[in-house]
This record gives sequence, C-alpha cells and structure tokens, in this order.
Amino acid sequence: MSSAIVITEFGGPEVLQWRAVKSPDVKPGEVLIRVKAAAVGPTDLHIRAGNLTNVFPQRPGDVLGFEAAGVVEAVGDGADAYVGEEVAALLPAQGGYGEFATTTVWYPKPASVSWDAAAALPASADAAVGTLRQVRATKGETIVVLGAVGAVGSIIVQLARAQGIHVIGVASEQAADSVRGLGGEFLAFGAGLFDRIDTPVDAVIDAAGYGELTRAVTAVGDASRVVTLTGGPEVASSGALLSHPSPDRAPDALATTMPLLASGELRLKRRRILPIEAAAEAHRLLESGETHDKIVLSFG
Repeated sequence: MSSAIVITEFGGPEVLQWRAVKSPDVKPGEVLIRVKAAAVGPTDLHIRAGNLTNVFPQRPGDVLGFEAAGVVEAVGDGADAYVGEEVAALLPAQGGYGEFATTTVWYPKPASVSWDAAAALPASADAAVGTLRQVRATKGETIVVLGAVGAVGSIIVQLARAQGIHVIGVASEQAADSVRGLGGEFLAFGAGLFDRIDTPVDAVIDAAGYGELTRAVTAVGDASRVVTLTGGPEVASSGALLSHPSPDRAPDALATTMPLLASGELRLKRRRILPIEAAAEAHRLLESGETHDKIVLSFG
C-alpha cells in the first residue's frame, strides 16, 4: 500500500483527499517511479469536477496527475531504464498525485534540472511540440499563439522561434514584456484581434481558450492549420482541430525539450510549490484565478 490524493467524488477542490491506495503494478514496457514532484494542469480541474467523464476514465477513487518527476523504483520487462534513475515522466493514464506512479513515457532528469522544473515540463512539452507539428509550421512562416505566456504557450513560442518561425504572441497587456522576452511579437488580446494583424497568418495555436477559432480559421484560410488545446463548442462549428493528450502526439517531446531546459535555452512558466497534502488548495487557487503560476506539488 501507499498514499495518494484521490478524487473522493466529483465536485469542488475539497473532494481531493489524502488516502491509502494500492501501489500500482509495473507492466512490461513501463517503469514504476517514486514521485518527488507532480504538476497540476488545467485539465486536472475539469476531471475533478466531473466535466470530462466522456473523455477521461478517471472516476471517484482514482488519482489525477498527467506529469511528474521522480526516481525509478522498478523496471518492467523491455523498459530501458534502471532502478535509481531520476526521470521526468508523462503519465497518459494519470496518477501523478500519488507516491508511486507507472508510465511508458519518461526521460532522464539532468542534475541541473530541479524536481519541480522536471515535473512541470512533460505535459506542457508534449502539448507544445505536438501542436507545433500539427499545424505544420515551417521556417519563415508566421503563426499566432493565443495564450503565449502560459505553461504551454510559452514553450511553443520559444520552440517556434528557434525554428525560424515568426511568432505573434497574444496575451494580456501586462504580459507584453514577457512575450517579447520569449522572442515573440506581442499582440494584446481583445476585440478585432485578427483585424489588427497586418501580415499573412499561416497557422494559429490556441493554448488558452480565447474563443477566437472561427476568426482564426478565416484568417488562416485552412482549418487544418488551426489547433486548440481547450475544446469548446466553437471547435466543431469552426472546423479547427482539437489536440488531445496521447502517448503518440509527440513521443519525443521530452527528448526534444529536456536538454534545452538543462542548458538554459528553454524557460518555463513561473512555478509555485505546495506540499502534496495541499492539492485541494492548489486546485482552489487555480480555479479562483488567485494565481496564474504553474503549481507543482512536492512530496518532500
């Protein structure tokens, strides 16, 4: 047995409770990690509230958490890892809010990368690398990133700039310097957003749910090059594509981004660290808008 934060029922943050759970069994191709830190993502909040029961299988009694970092405790048959290895892990089946988690997607954590940074990278890197590929952006093109200073958007901006892609980063006025610091051209969110762009737009990535998908498709002229991470009714009506988290969206995302993080070439969104027992408080802070930091839960 081990312990984890579980969803006791669908509802508000208070349904997240620290409980004894059965430790997961490691299967062929998997590693079992002792979690040192787990990041909280916006999808976690929706799953906990019961808003995504048609998308994710998590039910009361289950453990949330798509991304974590920790130490390998056991190695399944065929898995290329060793006991004691420090890794960052994407958890397609979730489970990061627990003392132990299993996964098929991991990458060695360099010594220069902190546990909280390693935990904050996997899901955001997967989404950033995956959506950038999905819109087929290439050197010399112009893309618009909605939510350019978020956990995912900020990585998209940096990766795109490194590939020679011109990035127009959309965010609030307060984030103007942050967008420019990432290498993007700043554009304030607001009315007539696409009317204020005076150059042709080749692709759009919505990393924030800004609700501009129909206008984005009109601006690009090709719905297959407008991708959103947030869903909503406008996806179907606009023809834009919804990018789902999956093991095959960008299987090399960690291999692509972890070395850049270790070298300082990639910067992550500012993080706030809370103890794992404060998972409910983390959800409350994010849901209320009291913090816009990336929250990472520490196991001590």
